[in-house]
Amino acid sequence: MEPDPGSRPGARWGIATALVVGGGALTLAFPRVDLHALAWVALVPMFAAAVQWPPRAALGWAWLGGTVFFLGLLRWLDCTFRLYSAIPWPLTWLPIAALAAYCGLYFGLVSLGMAWLARRRGQGWALAAAPALWVAGEWVRGWLMGGFPWGLIGYSQYSVLPVIQVAELTGVYGVSFVVVAVNAAIAGMLVLPRRRALAGVVATGSLLAAVLIFGEARLGAPPPPARQSLVVLQPSIEQALKWDPAHQTTTLATYLELTRRAARERPSLIVWPETASPTVFRRDAKLQRVLGDISTASGAAIVVGSIDVSDSGPVRYYNSAFLLAGRGIVGRYDKMHLVPFGEYVPLSRLIGFVRGWAEFIADLEPGPGPVVFPGPPAPFGVIICYEGIFPELVRAFVRGGALFMVNMTNDAWFGRTSGPWQHLAMYPLRAVEHRVAIARAANTGVSAFIAPTGRIVREAALFERGILADALPLRGGVTLYTRLGDWFVWACIAASGALFAPGHRHAE
Repeated sequence: MEPDPGSRPGARWGIATALVVGGGALTLAFPRVDLHALAWVALVPMFAAAVQWPPRAALGWAWLGGTVFFLGLLRWLDCTFRLYSAIPWPLTWLPIAALAAYCGLYFGLVSLGMAWLARRRGQGWALAAAPALWVAGEWVRGWLMGGFPWGLIGYSQYSVLPVIQVAELTGVYGVSFVVVAVNAAIAGMLVLPRRRALAGVVATGSLLAAVLIFGEARLGAPPPPARQSLVVLQPSIEQALKWDPAHQTTTLATYLELTRRAARERPSLIVWPETASPTVFRRDAKLQRVLGDISTASGAAIVVGSIDVSDSGPVRYYNSAFLLAGRGIVGRYDKMHLVPFGEYVPLSRLIGFVRGWAEFIADLEPGPGPVVFPGPPAPFGVIICYEGIFPELVRAFVRGGALFMVNMTNDAWFGRTSGPWQHLAMYPLRAVEHRVAIARAANTGVSAFIAPTGRIVREAALFERGILADALPLRGGVTLYTRLGDWFVWACIAASGALFAPGHRHAE
């Protein structure tokens, strides 16, 4: 029987060091460090070990590496827990460690699958299967128990525009596939005989070349001619003051001053951030009248984020977006995908007591479904905060006829950490997937305009108060991803399943 390399003390420390370094290096590929190139090599130690070690060792050590990655990636949550929860530091790291261990488990499961395949099919087949297994794991993590698709490896390339253009065909998962394929090819150079390793390098190099050629061609295509002028507000209201009744007048004055500044730009649409209104907007006739006057005088419609309350029956609260045009509300959307332990508590009958631990835990109701506002200025969808990290949800708005997208969010909970930048980094992929422009209004940042190519054309600094204006193109066509959704994921799942199906052992 093959010995477990992790059973020898010297080897154990070497393995642990390599996996910790790999997990840390992968963290550095994401905002705000943005060393994108590290993502192309960070998984090499994990893959090289997975095809040589027994399955149990492969699972355990890769799980450790994945947990280290997510601990580094999600470190911004410590700021949220320290400032807005009753959990004392350093116990704030316990829920973060639990989430990191859960997400890191998917690294371990991919490694386990590769270890099994290496013994059943051979090392070459195991490495060839790594990209498909990885994509399947990312997709499951984004779906299971409501999903947490944070830190998909494809997002590490959000500003490498030639690489991410493939997302219009495959979604973000295609970008992950390519990055993982390169890692697997490099691992093959370390563990496979030269001829088989060279075959993997040639195949992966051809794939990467095709992706880059496609990307450059798409970047060279002329943009859609039709454009609409938009202004987003970044009021920079600190979270501690956002719902303070004593600060309500000042908060409202800030919004109205910024809105009047925005109106002077003569835009088609003005966008407030998530839950911006310090009152229940639908019931605040005075605020509606003031904004209606601004809208009528400027010709601009206004999207307002607000908490809403049900009119009858049990009291229910919603995270809503209202479209005001002229002197009245002409559209409403209620957030569909709520944040677990942020906007609701899963299994609340059993663990509802956790609401008392942190002020960021609300008790909201999900909306019934996507709503595409018919305009003015043109049909568009609004995704609220966390919803934008779910590719299939944005796809629902685009398939419903949205010609551009608005994202309103409040990332003030995360302070000046990397959290707001990591959140922003997901939206270039949403833009490319559907060739749709995105206007993003964030309370404390990072507000931005994103072109259909995924390029962030304009952004506001974190905690900078002001307005951001630009003219966005309207969507001019339908991408393959818009039409077929996660077809690429299902192809990866099918390919993985075929390799795991009972059959004869294959000698390499």
